[in-house]
Amino acid sequence: MDIPVYRAGDAPIRAYFIERKTKETQIAASLCLDGGEVAVSTGIGFFDHMLTAFAFYGGLGLELEAKGDLEVDSHHTVEDVGIVLGQAMSRALGDRRGIRRFASAYIPMDEALCFTALDFSNRPFLVFDAPMPQPMIGGYDSCLTEEFLRAFAVNSGLTLHMKCLYGKNAHHITEALFKALGVAVKEAVAITGAGVTSTKGVL
Repeated sequence: MDIPVYRAGDAPIRAYFIERKTKETQIAASLCLDGGEVAVSTGIGFFDHMLTAFAFYGGLGLELEAKGDLEVDSHHTVEDVGIVLGQAMSRALGDRRGIRRFASAYIPMDEALCFTALDFSNRPFLVFDAPMPQPMIGGYDSCLTEEFLRAFAVNSGLTLHMKCLYGKNAHHITEALFKALGVAVKEAVAITGAGVTSTKGVL
């Protein structure tokens, strides 16, 4: 079930509610680009922590509940959450009229420094350059960060470049990546004008 952008009077509230059910996962997410409560439950503790950080630094309202086949592994849940969040982001943005569109952010966390540059271009692409020194972060497979980001970028129409410049701890690198994504998203979705930020006139 999808519920489109809510409206209060003539002013649009950039929000979207979406549910997605497959044989592997059941996910419900409510996303508001202009803030709100943050409550995340996926059954994967570290991933919940990362999504909460992303929403907090993105200035987003995010209520998300996911139930997946964790007895297999975390891959389906993490990737499908990326799909759902990306779809909710795209629909909440609507025709993308007035948004800044481009943004970037450097975020340090202890010994790690990570960079994000993005464009809500409607031309999805991911460049991910962040080798993980450790394969696991608690019960979270560190390689799943790239899978989440790819699913999120493709489904939100986002050109996304992410890089770890240096770092020795996979926890620190991953957290810096998610925070950098949040900071950049907050800037990119900010309303800075009335028209579409494109020489073509459409995104």
